[in-house]
Amino acid sequence: MINNLALGNTILNQFITEIRDVEIQKDSMRFRKNLERIGEIFAYEISKSLSYKNVKTTTSLGIADSKVLSDQPVVATILRAGLPLHTGILNYFDKAGSAFIGAYRRHHKNNTFDISLDYTSCPDLTDKTLILCDPMLASGSSMVMAYKTLLKNGIPTHTHIVSVLASAEGLDYIKTNMPSPNYTIWCGAIDQELTAQAYIVPGLGDAGDLAYGDKL
Repeated sequence: MINNLALGNTILNQFITEIRDVEIQKDSMRFRKNLERIGEIFAYEISKSLSYKNVKTTTSLGIADSKVLSDQPVVATILRAGLPLHTGILNYFDKAGSAFIGAYRRHHKNNTFDISLDYTSCPDLTDKTLILCDPMLASGSSMVMAYKTLLKNGIPTHTHIVSVLASAEGLDYIKTNMPSPNYTIWCGAIDQELTAQAYIVPGLGDAGDLAYGDKL
């Protein structure tokens, strides 16, 4: 299932407009904050699909019947661009576990590139709900590689893939190459074009650089 939140009338579209805008992008703090706010919106939408249990809460005047999450998810992100989005999701799932994957592109002179993973930190995923987030889902290969790497820490019951901007080609890659059918994709917007260097068009540029500055 693919949930494209941009199709509805939502404040999310305001935040996506701002992270795309080349003038507003000059303010890296606002860029990070908008990614964080987008993460909060995704977390709220995902929360509607999770399992809950009934509890009784003691107030100063009596007992209230309430519903709380029956199990906490694990939120995973691909460093470094995903950190603000990860923070936004954790703002809502504040008791969730966290996982981090270090990934980078190794570009070659013929406009091709390899994706390398060199760091993973993850709790046990066995029978957990996994939320795997990255601001940009371009070719889709890094998302699938990250998911396969995380499986070394257990098999989740369901995975929510979260991406602020996704390419149509990247979504097709996910559908074809995900090793498990138990996943849902959440997008803030879907763009149709992908360059030879795997940059989304119109996209927004390099999310990591816009959030944290240029890298060597």
